[in-house]
Amino acid sequence: MEKLFLETPTIDRKQDALDYLEENIKYNSDLNGTGNMDRCLNELINRCPSKTYFVVRENDEKIVGMINIRYNISSEKLKSWASHIGYGIRPTERQKGYDKTALFLGLLEEQRLGEKRVLLVCDIDNIGSNKTILALGGELEKTELYKFDNTMTNYYWINVDDAIEKYYEQYKCYIKNVSKK
Repeated sequence: MEKLFLETPTIDRKQDALDYLEENIKYNSDLNGTGNMDRCLNELINRCPSKTYFVVRENDEKIVGMINIRYNISSEKLKSWASHIGYGIRPTERQKGYDKTALFLGLLEEQRLGEKRVLLVCDIDNIGSNKTILALGGELEKTELYKFDNTMTNYYWINVDDAIEKYYEQYKCYIKNVSKK
């Protein structure tokens, strides 16, 4: 598998970002992890402070995914609808292991922000995302109806420091310029 890194979006990558969004639309795929970038397609509002990154493949600098890191989330919001990390891999780049590496990069960012435990949510029908979260130490807390889109949703918690310690050796070879806190 190729090495990946996170890149802060800039106007120079506007067309690449639009290509990424358009590919998801073409494949009728959810726009996970895009943060505010999907505002160009609808009127979704940002519900908490966050930072969105491109997940970029090193060898060709292609955007293979996006990840949205959320922080300063109140416990009330976590109980009702918020999660710490949203991520997505473009349809033509799925099933290559990029999802796990992207989530690991997200955990590293959350650690830098001082988060100790993070909540991730995904539809129960999203087998790939459920497997990815479990593969990085996710512990299922509950399954319930998500009120914003009426889908049955799994709620997972990951202990950030434990996951990074446990999986660092496994993922460091897939990440460009990575170091633990």
